[in-house]
Amino acid sequence: MESTTKPWQQLNQLIADESHGELQDYLDKLSHQDLVHALFRMAPEEQQALLSALTPESAADVLEELPDVHAAALLEDLPAFEAATIVMELPSDDAADVLAELDTQDAEQILGHMDADDAAEARELIAYDEDVAGGLMMTEFLKYTESMLVREVLADMRRHADEYALYNVQYLYVTDANERLLGILRARDLVLAQPDERIGDLTRPAESVSPTTPLEALVDFFEDHELSAIPVADTLGRLLGVVRRRAVYDTVAEHAEEDRLKAQGIIGGEEFRSMPSLLRSRRRLTWLSLNIGLNIIAASIIALYQDTLAAVIALAVFLPIVSDMSGCSGNQAVAVSLRELTLGIVQPMDVFRVWLKEASVGLINGLALGSLLGAAAWLWQGNGYLGLVVGGALALNTVVAVSIGGTVPLFLKALKIDPAVAAGPILTTVTDMCGFFFVLAFATSMLPLLQT
Repeated sequence: MESTTKPWQQLNQLIADESHGELQDYLDKLSHQDLVHALFRMAPEEQQALLSALTPESAADVLEELPDVHAAALLEDLPAFEAATIVMELPSDDAADVLAELDTQDAEQILGHMDADDAAEARELIAYDEDVAGGLMMTEFLKYTESMLVREVLADMRRHADEYALYNVQYLYVTDANERLLGILRARDLVLAQPDERIGDLTRPAESVSPTTPLEALVDFFEDHELSAIPVADTLGRLLGVVRRRAVYDTVAEHAEEDRLKAQGIIGGEEFRSMPSLLRSRRRLTWLSLNIGLNIIAASIIALYQDTLAAVIALAVFLPIVSDMSGCSGNQAVAVSLRELTLGIVQPMDVFRVWLKEASVGLINGLALGSLLGAAAWLWQGNGYLGLVVGGALALNTVVAVSIGGTVPLFLKALKIDPAVAAGPILTTVTDMCGFFFVLAFATSMLPLLQT
């Protein structure tokens, strides 16, 4: 192959040549970034051919590099028995996440071809909400009973070295004979202990969480503790799984990205250009169509004051500045409210406190921005009253914008409406309407002074 051959072209060629050994070697050499880039440059049928050409273990490694929704789409088009062999090689939490993205019927077909224990485990994990400990936990962890000796545990770990290679072996979890969690054992303490010591004597107490512990509580825990994972136990204290620090922070990051996309009008939270064009178009049009109507409402304010605008044409320059700058301030408030709602820092009942906090910031920023814009208008037109009109309008509209941006997400949350989707259009419409109104109403009241 020439050095100019692109990774996706190389992969397709190796698949066509049925050079499965070389294919695996080539995949091993690709960086995470290059592999993801190559996969998304391949057609869906080429991606499926790649998975089919690999061993289930290697195919699972490839799927782990992809977003869950895309991995699910690939599995959906594979024969159920083939998809099942791949899913069984995924970590339990990743397998549950991918299966949860499938239609119930497709997921059940795959589960039906899986090992009975693996299928039961996957069904249990899928049953939990994705934002609680049960939905984030994995069931691959090292667990031993308190009566075992150090040498027995070490022997077991050596015997199953291949299976445990991908486990987090920094800590071992110690239980009693009834599977109840007693505590944790550091791998360092295990290695340095005497061979005939009981591991129960080396065990340290450990905090645990219930399967229904929410995401925000898990975030708080990991911010306060330097641990890589926390055990999950049921009401009887029986160990069910562990939640990794990485899984918690990855989920927080995913939610933040989904909210950002929703705020930009990508309804559904995730979009890739590998998705069907009609699906992508429909998701975008939902938001864009709504905004046409909202923008017409905002523009109607200008129509009411067209005589004022015609008399002082310089106002037309400042109308978009006032609305855009206010919108930026409002979007900052929206972002903070969405973040605090996600982490559980605020609730809808806190709306008045949130408004007071935002209004104070809006007043300071509004005066600062209004002064800058007013000074610019004065210097440009040599009319201090024009500066007072546009500067005062921006100052007042900034207070309105941050008040709306900070409180509307809380109102929407109380109404069980996704604030990430609806807050943006509401904020844009209100800040445009108020900004246009303030500028033109102030100008109308001072029209003789603006024409001198």
